[in-house]
Amino acid sequence: MAESGASPLPSEPPARSPLFRAEQFVWLTARVLEQRLFAYHFLNGAAEPVEAALNAYRNEDGGYGHALEPDLRGPVSQPLHAARALGVLDAIGRCGGQRAERVCRHLTAVSTADGALPAVDPAQRGYPAAPFVPVVDDPPSELLATGPVVGLLHRNEVWHAWLFRATDFCWHAVDSLRTSHPYEVHAAVAFLDSVPDRSRAEAAADRLGRLVREQRLAALDPERLDAYPVAPGYAPGEHHFPHDFARSPRSLARAWFTDEEMTRSLDHLAGSQQEDGGWPVRWRQWAPAPTLEARPVVTIDALRTLRAYGRFVG
Repeated sequence: MAESGASPLPSEPPARSPLFRAEQFVWLTARVLEQRLFAYHFLNGAAEPVEAALNAYRNEDGGYGHALEPDLRGPVSQPLHAARALGVLDAIGRCGGQRAERVCRHLTAVSTADGALPAVDPAQRGYPAAPFVPVVDDPPSELLATGPVVGLLHRNEVWHAWLFRATDFCWHAVDSLRTSHPYEVHAAVAFLDSVPDRSRAEAAADRLGRLVREQRLAALDPERLDAYPVAPGYAPGEHHFPHDFARSPRSLARAWFTDEEMTRSLDHLAGSQQEDGGWPVRWRQWAPAPTLEARPVVTIDALRTLRAYGRFVG
């Protein structure tokens, strides 16, 4: 969804501002892709260099690999890499045409019997991967992997045969949720924010928001984090906040939180910038390189969220 109510950031951020510090962090630590994404979002950079950097991760099968998603190492194509690639293409306005067609052909080839996506294809076996994304021989379809991809394709009005069954899978998965965890909710929101049936999406989001609050999946008061449980398998202290669920004021998840709750959440996000200018990785860290590569991604996401809500970060 397009960001609304955003205050434009200056092309040359003033020295020592949060944006300047983030820029220095990106130039110091980021991969070429994130360097070019930062330039695109905040320094009036062009889309072509971003796409050129993304193409380095593309495989002959139409998918993406090479640790595009840092927690999955090695060259093989994976659904989580495809989701990340589509997110980049969406951010630069190029998630359509032959690019999307090529990815959809790949998704068709790697889908499970019910037409949706597993989190990790077994081809990952033999290459390093985060311990919290286990590799199994016959992985099931997961909303975690399928929801964001389907949402991005609908958002960009891509129509492909793969989308029909994958969309049905997402509807069934969302409607079946009785318990959940934050990352699964993020995937559901990514789907609901863009799926064409808006009345059904709004009704599903309303029910999901009640679940999030009842199960205390969102930390509504950053000053009282001990009142909110951490999901099983998550890192100690890996809480998720209202801004994590509603990354834009136009997200359906924004209605889940009061203005006061969202203000506290955004204050917490703005205050989480570290001394080196980047934002921290809050999920479980398992090796130095994935953490180093993920922090610029997290930093760009934080800045984009703050800008979407009109927060001055320059």
